[in-house]
Amino acid sequence: MTTTPAPADLTALTVGQELARTRHELTRDTLVRYAGASGDFNPIHYNDAVAAEAGLPGVIAHGMLTMGTAITGLLDAIADPTAVRAYTTRFTHPIPVPATGFVTLEVVAVVGALDAEAGTARVDLTAEVDGTKVLGRARATLSLPDAA
Repeated sequence: MTTTPAPADLTALTVGQELARTRHELTRDTLVRYAGASGDFNPIHYNDAVAAEAGLPGVIAHGMLTMGTAITGLLDAIADPTAVRAYTTRFTHPIPVPATGFVTLEVVAVVGALDAEAGTARVDLTAEVDGTKVLGRARATLSLPDAA
């Protein structure tokens, strides 16, 4: 039986608090589905020869797929996606996706700062594949509920 943890209490966050720790398997099928949904049919995301010609280690995951996938654990943890006011990142390393099997994107979301005056929390996301950071300065700004 799988249990879903209770949503994080956004009125009681502390700096350093881990909000989410997730693992996401990315496959070539994931890339095909994302390409269809997004309309991004750049061949570096499905053709090994084109990816190699571009100097890449092979077919790579879409950057926006990686960014979107990375925040899903945080969204589940807060249970209110409308609390996210901003989300930014830098793409630091491509994610090669093997022709068969999968690659695992591991993400940890930790409260990095609280701004009581602004009523916001900055959440820092660390996204890695095989110990290599694939996103840099990945940050989400959450709007905190008014204290009652």
